[in-house]
Amino acid sequence: MSEIPAKATESEDPSEGARAMAADGLASAVGGALAADGVQPGDAMWQSSPPGSIYDYIKVASFSIGPDGLVDQWSLRAEHLFGIPAERAVGMDPIETFIDPRLRERGMRKMAEILDGREWTGVVPFRMPKGAEAECGNEGLAEVYVMPTRTEEGEKAAVCIVVDVRTLRSIETDLAASQAIFSQSPFGFLLIDPDLRVRRANHRFASIFGGSPDDHRGKGVHDYLQRGEAERVAATLRRVLETGNSITDMHVTGFVPGSDERRHWSVNLYRVHSGSGRPIGIAWLGTDITSRRAAAREAAAARRNLALLNEAGARIGNSLDLETTARQLLDVVVPGFCDLATVDLYQGLLVGDETPPGLADGSAELRRVAFASAVSDAPFAGTGVPVAVGAVHHYPFNSPCADALRTARPQTVPGEDGGLVQSTLAVPMVAHDTVVGLVQFARTKGSEPFGDRDRDLAVELAARAAVCIDNARLYRREHQRALILQRSLLPPGDPEASGLDIACRYLPGNANTGRPSEVGGDWFDVIELPGHRTALVVGDVMGRGLRAAVAMGELRTAVRTLAQLDLEPAEVLSQLDEIARGLGAPGGVQQATRAARRPREADLSEVYLATCVYAVYDSVTRRCTFANAGHLPPVLVEPGESALMLDVPPGLPLGVGGEPFEEVEVELPEGALLALYTDGLVESRDHPLDEGLQAFVRTLSDPTQPLEDVCDHVLNTLDTHHGEDDIALLMARVQGLPTESVGDWTLPREPRSVGRAREYARAQLLSWDLEPLVDTTELLVSELVTNALRYGEGEIRLRLLLDRTLVCEVWDSGLVQPRRRRARDTDEGGRGLQLVGLLSAAWGSRRTPRGKTVWFELPLPGGETRLTDPAEALLSLF
Repeated sequence: MSEIPAKATESEDPSEGARAMAADGLASAVGGALAADGVQPGDAMWQSSPPGSIYDYIKVASFSIGPDGLVDQWSLRAEHLFGIPAERAVGMDPIETFIDPRLRERGMRKMAEILDGREWTGVVPFRMPKGAEAECGNEGLAEVYVMPTRTEEGEKAAVCIVVDVRTLRSIETDLAASQAIFSQSPFGFLLIDPDLRVRRANHRFASIFGGSPDDHRGKGVHDYLQRGEAERVAATLRRVLETGNSITDMHVTGFVPGSDERRHWSVNLYRVHSGSGRPIGIAWLGTDITSRRAAAREAAAARRNLALLNEAGARIGNSLDLETTARQLLDVVVPGFCDLATVDLYQGLLVGDETPPGLADGSAELRRVAFASAVSDAPFAGTGVPVAVGAVHHYPFNSPCADALRTARPQTVPGEDGGLVQSTLAVPMVAHDTVVGLVQFARTKGSEPFGDRDRDLAVELAARAAVCIDNARLYRREHQRALILQRSLLPPGDPEASGLDIACRYLPGNANTGRPSEVGGDWFDVIELPGHRTALVVGDVMGRGLRAAVAMGELRTAVRTLAQLDLEPAEVLSQLDEIARGLGAPGGVQQATRAARRPREADLSEVYLATCVYAVYDSVTRRCTFANAGHLPPVLVEPGESALMLDVPPGLPLGVGGEPFEEVEVELPEGALLALYTDGLVESRDHPLDEGLQAFVRTLSDPTQPLEDVCDHVLNTLDTHHGEDDIALLMARVQGLPTESVGDWTLPREPRSVGRAREYARAQLLSWDLEPLVDTTELLVSELVTNALRYGEGEIRLRLLLDRTLVCEVWDSGLVQPRRRRARDTDEGGRGLQLVGLLSAAWGSRRTPRGKTVWFELPLPGGETRLTDPAEALLSLF
């Protein structure tokens, strides 16, 4: 500014209009504020508290000039504005201190005019003297109003009022910006006074709730919101007003005029202060988030459904049990998806039928296998009469459930009036295009009704459970078939043996846990041998499943075949070893033998390994010969003694090959207890083998009890419920053949021995009261002794054994085995063995360490087997 404008009675300053408008605006603002507070401008009263007006924001200062043109009074506001304390300012020449040197001459003239009694108003550029720390900086622009006055002595003086022009222009800019933000904001904007009434609203808020912005003045939150929500919001407003703590993203729910749609807003609240720091109200900034809430709700529902599907995938199908799988489905959906749920499965599928009757029309019998409730333990009655878990029922043909089963599509069933259930989804369980059952999801009254998204989720959950249930059903069917196969390969009923009291137990894996499992390869057998001898066998094919069961069946058949050849135990295991090696080779035993001579690169899955213990017991001598192929040792309990494990060389498992097997012969005292078993009885994850063996030995502390009770005591005492492996237990109590039941003679090698043999046999049979067998026995004894004389070597031994049958044995030192042949009609001889075969129940020959034994067996009179008439047998030869 190049000059200082002045005015006396009229302003010559071109900014007069602007200043007049500012003065009018200032008066209007002050008047409006007073009117808002209920005070008219003419009734304004002086007060000592901060006025809270426009003067809180603009910088106004005052000082007075004495008759000499120097400052004689300096106000506190002048100290703040110019940064000069009163003791320094008093006595200063304002022109010399604040005016630029180039304008001082004109300033002096204006000062003279003022002191001459003229008023003056103008905009004056000024600068701060050195050492001053002013709020306005080193330079400024002030609007000055100078009013003449007189001192007490009557001398002319002046009072100056100074306003910082830059602060005024900043306020004008802020007001314009505030007005633009308030009126152009896309958000609802309210200014709420301390009485929680709307002081001002912007156009956006008015466009939502109707009317003009002025129509909302004086309204409260109860005019916009329902009572409960309005009280919550009012309490929040009071808290913000009292504490000054702002609120961010407060969710408010309400309705807009003319619409029944519930709307949601996100509101930010903060307290508004005057220039002096006094709270004058609350600013409300609201954003409509109804669409965002709906999208968030949809996203949350999608995430919840996805989480439910993930949980279903993780929890359903962990078991191959039908009922367990059904319960797992209900554990997932209750209460996360519904309040009550049931699972019904076709009864025909549960009992093994491939296609249950009535499947086409949905009227087949179903069994309720699972029920879950989050609100009540009462039976589910959402679609009719309550059905208890485990009950068999069916749905009427015209019912929604039958329609769902018939069409394989879900049906919605509304709840009954006055009932607990609001609605029910009846969803068929479809697996591999086959309906296996029905699952019902129900929600109680007060819950959110089922929607299309819920319907799709229910179908997906039912489908996943259906596949798992169908897999469990198929597995149960195959498992049962494998068990039938496995049991068919074991001895039927209670085996019997001469000179032994037998008891046995077989527990398939997981039989005691209720969980389905693959069948194993454990087996046992009791084989009757000639001469009232018995072979006891216990074995275990390594691995599980149908493959192990089939391998077990082949080995068991081979054992029985080899046992009938009357081979020694070690020789039997050697032959079994060859057979086991041949099971995994396409070419059989011979191919396996060749493969054993070159580096082995076969697939381990085709290697069959098994352990086996084979024992032959002679009831006449009470001697038992053992051979072991990698199996656990037998346990023997002698009368009055502690149980002990027999020291039988274990050998290598069957299928390994390369090493011979050793035999051990043990004499068993009368009444001794012998136990053969598999590792499932004594070993589990929780109990190591050594610990299990010691526990098994301890359980046999009282062997005098009946064998059945001993077996039950062993199984109940040991950890047999782990279900990890099959358990086979074979127990035998020694009951040797009495001396009076044995007839044993040595005959010289001479023709007279044939007649003497008949005499010995007749006398022995008569002493046993077996007169009906005398003629047949004499005839057959003479044939065998004659053959021994003609074709054998060394002395002849005749032995008669009486037990459940009559056995006759003829021993000699020859190694040539007799061979039965069919004699021609013209032959004079060759019919002796044919006659033996016709008259006896069984006959054969076996090798002995010193030659051979030819034997025959006759049933006792009064038994189920009828005796053959010797005359008829002789006539049948011709």
